[in-house]
Order: sequence, then C-alpha cells, then structure tokens
Amino acid sequence: MVDGRFELLEPLGSGGMGTVWRAYDLALHREVALKEVRATDDGTAGSTGVQRKRVLREARALARIGHPNVVAIHHIVDSPATVHPWIVMELVRGRGLADQLALGPMEPARAAQIGRGVLAALRAAHAVGVLHRDIKPANVLLREDGSPVLTDFGIAAIDGLNGLTSTGSVVGSLDYVAPERLDGQEGHPASDLWSLGLLLYVAVEGYHPLRRDTTVGTLAAVLKGEVPPPRRAGALTALLQALLVTDPNRRPAAEQVDRMLAEASGAVVAPPYTAAAGSPPIEPAHISASQPVTHAHSPVSQSMTHARRSAPQPITHTPPPWPPTPPGRNHRWTAAGVASAVLIAVVVAAVALRPDSTGSQANPTQSAGTSQPLSANPSPSSERPSGTTAATGSAAPAAVELLTPDGIRQAIAAFETASGGKEFTSASFHQTHASTGAPIDTESGRYDNYTYRDGVATRQGPGGTLTGGDTTIQLSSIDWDILPELFRTADEKLGVPNATTRYVLVDPAWTFNNNRPTIKVYLSDDYGGTAYLAADTDGTVVKIYARER
Repeated sequence: MVDGRFELLEPLGSGGMGTVWRAYDLALHREVALKEVRATDDGTAGSTGVQRKRVLREARALARIGHPNVVAIHHIVDSPATVHPWIVMELVRGRGLADQLALGPMEPARAAQIGRGVLAALRAAHAVGVLHRDIKPANVLLREDGSPVLTDFGIAAIDGLNGLTSTGSVVGSLDYVAPERLDGQEGHPASDLWSLGLLLYVAVEGYHPLRRDTTVGTLAAVLKGEVPPPRRAGALTALLQALLVTDPNRRPAAEQVDRMLAEASGAVVAPPYTAAAGSPPIEPAHISASQPVTHAHSPVSQSMTHARRSAPQPITHTPPPWPPTPPGRNHRWTAAGVASAVLIAVVVAAVALRPDSTGSQANPTQSAGTSQPLSANPSPSSERPSGTTAATGSAAPAAVELLTPDGIRQAIAAFETASGGKEFTSASFHQTHASTGAPIDTESGRYDNYTYRDGVATRQGPGGTLTGGDTTIQLSSIDWDILPELFRTADEKLGVPNATTRYVLVDPAWTFNNNRPTIKVYLSDDYGGTAYLAADTDGTVVKIYARER
C-alpha cells in the first residue's frame, strides 16, 4: 500500500532503477499506474536528491501539458512516509508500439495515423515549453481504439527549470537522438521531429537505419545522419526524407508535418492537435537559453499497458539489404565507452543513456515499456487469423455517417456478426471508425479486440482478460435514437462551440454513475482540452464536464 491509498496489484515492467505498477486507487475506486523510481547512490554527491528532483520534473512536465495523446498525471506521492516519490498516472489499456513493431512493419497509412497522434502530443508539449527528447517506440502506447499515447517525460527539457546534470551531457536513446544534440545544440523542437521521423522510418521499413552492432558504430551513424532512402514508406517517403536531414533548420515545421501525415493517412478531418489557449509554439533554442544542456533522466519507461490490444497485425515484408541489428536493442553509453574513438572530436561531452526499455511485461527484468505478450495458450477464438472481417451481410453495407443512430447500429451489427455474440466490453465510436472487445467465453474472461471501419468489422487479435469490476454490455440493447439529443446537449453545455472532433464512449459500468452502463459524448476543438457529458442509456444526462474557460 502506497500512501495509505494505492494498492499495488502487479508490476507492468521494470528497469534498472524502478518499476511501473498497476495499482488500485482505494479513494476513487479505479485502477491507475504508479511509477516507482527507486533511489540509487552512484557515488556522486547528492545523487539521491537529484533523482528525486528528476521524478518531480517528470510530474511537472506532464502536468503542464494536458492532452489526450499524452499520458495523464493524477497525483504525486512525496511525503516523509515514502522512501521516494511516486507518480500516479492513468492506466493506459492497450499495447506498446515497440511490441507491435516487433511483429513486423506497418502499412504507411497506419504509421501516419500513429505519427500524427504523437505529433499532436509534441505540439502540445512544445506549446507549453516542454521538449520530450526521447521519442521512440518504447515510449508510445496504443489505446484500445488504436490512438497513440506519448509517455516517459523523465528527461524532458522544461522552459524555466534548471538542468540536473553537468553542462555538456547528452541524454536520450542513442539511436533516436538527433545529430545536432550530439554537437551540443539543445533546445530545438526540431530535434523531437527528427526522432519522430526515425520512429516512422522504423515503423514502415522494419529496421532501424542507424543502429549498428557496436555503440561506436551507432554513434558514428547518428553523427553522419545519413539515412538510406526508404523503400516501403509509400506516401510517407517525402515526409521521412524531409524530417531526416542533419540541419534542424531545414526540417519542416510541425504544421507542415501534420498536413503531410494527414495526407499520408488519408484523413479528411481537422487536425487532432489541441493546445492550451493562449500558448504559442516556442521558438528554437528558447528552452536551452537559460539552462544547461540536458537533464538526467528517469530510467523507467511509462508503459502502463494492460489487457486490450487494437493495433493491426504485421504485414509481410522483405529484409533490408544488409542485416540490421535486431529490433529492440538499445545502447547504453558514456564518455568512457567512446574515449578512444576518433569521434571524440565531434562529441562535446559524455552521453548517458537508459537501459533497454523495449522489453515486455512477461520479462520484468527489462524496462517498463511494453504490454503483455500475446497469449501463449491461444483460445479457439484467437486461433482465427487476425484480420477476420464481417459486416452485416455478404458485402459491406453502404456507408452511413457513423456518429448517428443508424451508423452506430450498423457498426454494432457488424461487431455481432464478426464476433458471433452480443456482449461487448467498453466501446468507442469515432467519426470514421469504432472499436470494442468481445468475450470469447463466459468463464475465462478472455476477450478479443475488434475495430470497425467503412462498413466492415475486423478482429484485431486477443485483447486480454477482464479483471476486477470489468463487465460487458449488449450494445444493441441501447436505444441509440437518444444520440442526436445528447449531441445537441453537448453542443449547448460543454463550451466547445466549434467542435472539430466528436466521439462516443460506452462504459458498461462507470464508477462515477453508480457502476451503471454509461454513454459519454466527447467534444474538442483546436484551442482547448476535451469536454464531455455522461448519460444513462435512456438518455438522462447524469454529469457534465464542460471545458474550463
């Protein structure tokens, strides 16, 4: 028990200096993720105190942002009764992007969707003076609806806060660090965009273009910044070539990157980015102007993934022209490791990196950064090929606007046909797609994930096991004719007059509605956070969470 309130349930992953736990909040009756960063003494004066400051720095970075594509912070436990601080965060139910990519590369359109969500998180962070500085697959989670969540701000550079390590140090994951950072240029938002470009390259090509068998070899490749032309990137090719240039001033602005990602993903909706009102994007070098080059970093990746899986299955791919280092191997390096290399003339100072953080929950010796692996004992349902599709008839029905009574009924009918049942876990309905989970039997609690798009429901694979107070609902039993009135109420009451994004969530047993089935209608625009209302299945509005003005 932590702070007399948070009951530790199970570790989600561990690294060299800490653990991320799935925990239960006894006060609010919900599951959360607790990040424990254990105090270590590396022999330097005040090292334990510095580590405490790192934890607080990460919490403050997360608190500044507040964006749906950034893991939400709930609370921090920092009292004399605790040996070290604990960060209390939302429990993201899904899987890690690193886990997904370990199965094979993605189609360019899907990678562009994920990249756009990560970019939205970065733009929100940059707008309030926070640079992430460690963008990589292990620090991206995929929610049950497939949307990405950026985690691990342990080494973020924060405008107005002093650094925690000596001037000249560089921290981050070597193979994702931008070349200019190795040359002493810190505080540039474009450095995060370089890392995003590499993440997308790895996602579509299936290997890391700069990773070598030795640390010195990887260091040399990063410094040169010579990335081979992508071969499988398709519509992402132009963007990758624009982002992966050594001069940060030649990389496209975030707005242009967003447009290119939208085009590559086939999106027709408004950009998902929302930032705090009145927070203009920071200019290059603003963050580094008043502080040392870097901050020491928190070693544990915030991968609080559990249960549901919604990312697509791997596609067939051919190996790159030369044998790359296997995915998932990170490098940990210091000045001592490269002191004898000729590259020392280029590297300004020591470089310290975190331990490997692409392990899975099944291997707690690796860093917290991933979700549970696919079941080792597949159920009869999970033996069906991932990607199994079904619609309400022999052919996909004519397209119907999804966020309407008929649109949602059509999606539910497709889910029932694909799954062979009528019971479902929580469900989300968006403007272009929907997702849910379907139990595969009545005893084990195991369920599969399904997505719906363009009139077709697709099984995405095993979702995990229902635990605790999890329950199911017959989505078809809801009178969806209540939906237009709920949207009218949302438009009137939520303080989002020109919403660019709308979606609906169904919670089979919402804690804040006496564990009754609840429909939540969400609205957001380009200038503020998400607002929503909650209603019973008969349309009675029970709670309104309007946007604060």
